[in-house]
Amino acid sequence: MANRKIIADGTEINLISQRNDEYISLTDMARKFNPVPNDVLKAWMRSSANIEFLGTWEIFHNEGFKTVAYNRFRFESTANAFIMTVKQWVGETAAIGIHATAGRYGGTYAHRDIAIQFANWLSPTFYLYVIKEFQRLKVEDDERNKLGWDWKRELAKVNYYLHTDAVRKNLVPIMDWNTKREAIQMASEADLLNLAMFGMTAKEWRAQHPEAKGNVRDQASPEQLVTLANLQTLNASYIEEGVSKEDRLQRLHQKAGYIMELLSAIPAMEDLKRLG
Repeated sequence: MANRKIIADGTEINLISQRNDEYISLTDMARKFNPVPNDVLKAWMRSSANIEFLGTWEIFHNEGFKTVAYNRFRFESTANAFIMTVKQWVGETAAIGIHATAGRYGGTYAHRDIAIQFANWLSPTFYLYVIKEFQRLKVEDDERNKLGWDWKRELAKVNYYLHTDAVRKNLVPIMDWNTKREAIQMASEADLLNLAMFGMTAKEWRAQHPEAKGNVRDQASPEQLVTLANLQTLNASYIEEGVSKEDRLQRLHQKAGYIMELLSAIPAMEDLKRLG
């Protein structure tokens, strides 16, 4: 279990290799915002949206995940008195995406998908610094080992699990799961985000850029991709609340403008562009 570290916005963050992947210290990140990092972690795990994200990630990656316990926690998380710890989450659901470890590099560690979502929950600015430094680390790995890691792909998928799970459970009848009808609904919601962010659907963008490689998101700027990741989370919440598609589009478009303006003033964004 080798240890490495990154320094994001002056904060030293330890990383360990586990399950053939990178796990990042949530404790180190939380300590930047509170001298008692466990308090931050408890607040994060009290959120029903974050429990939903953790559970959805496990469903995608962990065949041994105990969904009965997860569904109970998801129901309980809507109560104000709900409290969750990492030990309880792992012990009762057999989760693999997050765990607490003792020793020299002790603390709570999470798979990079979860750790990046945690950084986004802490602060959009800090989230950018974490992405930038993790990208730098992977560029160094690439030079040594020729292993690819694309920061654009990571940004685009940060909240993918939460968003698709919300679409499936609230907008797609169970009888249509894993069918073409579900795929159509997923594509419709993806284009809702495209409209809010880029002002056009994927098909409209392709018609206007017939010679471009990839799709509209492949050609997006770092600011747009970070904003899109935030819009995925917001849209998932709006879907859960039963907000109509028309109102969701209007709200998301307004939020996109606000987030883009905020990100334009962050120095880490320019550094991330250079790394790309």
